[in-house]
Amino acid sequence: MSEHETLAVGRVVKPHGVQGELVVEVLTDSPELRFAPGAVLGARRRGAARDEVFTVAAARPHAGRLLVRAEGVEGRDAAEALRGAVLTVRSDQLEPTDDPDEFHDLELEGLRVVQVSGAEVGVVREVVHTPGGELLAVRTSDDREVLVPFVSEIVPEVDLAAGRLVVDPPEGLLDAG
Repeated sequence: MSEHETLAVGRVVKPHGVQGELVVEVLTDSPELRFAPGAVLGARRRGAARDEVFTVAAARPHAGRLLVRAEGVEGRDAAEALRGAVLTVRSDQLEPTDDPDEFHDLELEGLRVVQVSGAEVGVVREVVHTPGGELLAVRTSDDREVLVPFVSEIVPEVDLAAGRLVVDPPEGLLDAG
């Protein structure tokens, strides 16, 4: 699965037990579809040259997350190797979202970023999924990367048709480190 054709649907938090089950933080509104037995997922690890691909064998709810068993992930060591991996689906498997305030990662990547004042900031390079929420990795006009929390207080407007999003950053967020 190519990085540019995928959407994050989960993040492997840790292994569970000794059989190779994965504790997965769900990042999709459709876990019943994305983690159904037979679903094919990519596993993107930071720094890896490409996604690994596996098939979901089983999934069940557990303490607000999912326990996922994947074909080919046998034993705790194999599950541990996937710790922190972002689980993805191909973009051609996505249904359009009905919520005007929800966006697929692919829709945000490449958007121009401007401040409320109209000043150019840069371009969204990627959406970073963290336990605390989503961050927009923005490549600035002066070739730096800044992480912008993707929350309505800081990103009050996303205009897909115009190819831009507006940010109202708190003081210091966009400053050079």
